[in-house]
Amino acid sequence: MPLSHRTERIAEQLREEVSQILATEVADPGVGLVTVTRVKVTPDLSLARVYWTLLGDAAERKRTTKALQRAAAFVRHVLATRVTLRRVPEVHFQYDEGLAAHQRVEELLHEIHEADAARVQETAPAPAADSAAPAAAGAPAAHDPDTTA
Repeated sequence: MPLSHRTERIAEQLREEVSQILATEVADPGVGLVTVTRVKVTPDLSLARVYWTLLGDAAERKRTTKALQRAAAFVRHVLATRVTLRRVPEVHFQYDEGLAAHQRVEELLHEIHEADAARVQETAPAPAADSAAPAAAGAPAAHDPDTTA
């Protein structure tokens, strides 16, 4: 079901505000350098799913997930002071698996490209030692000024 223009605008505004809140106002040290990638809002504006990502390993991701769950109520409280909505949506943080999958696909494509380049390099014939090989075959070069027709 396509979202209305209003719902899309609210989702974008919430993404900007949540990013700002996480960067400047959340004091929990577990919330590291989190990037809010997108926000999906239900059509009735009762729930906002905040998708996020970060650079780090699985252990850091787990710590950040717990910290964001702890900070969700605070983020909603601060959002209530910043956005002009009758009812501020409940905030749920969800790790953005799409970016991780995209990164993995990029890595696989890079590995395939490297393997193909190595295979082509192995199967390519050795270059000729003399650069005048076509002239030696009896055919004069088309751009040789010394040849007469």
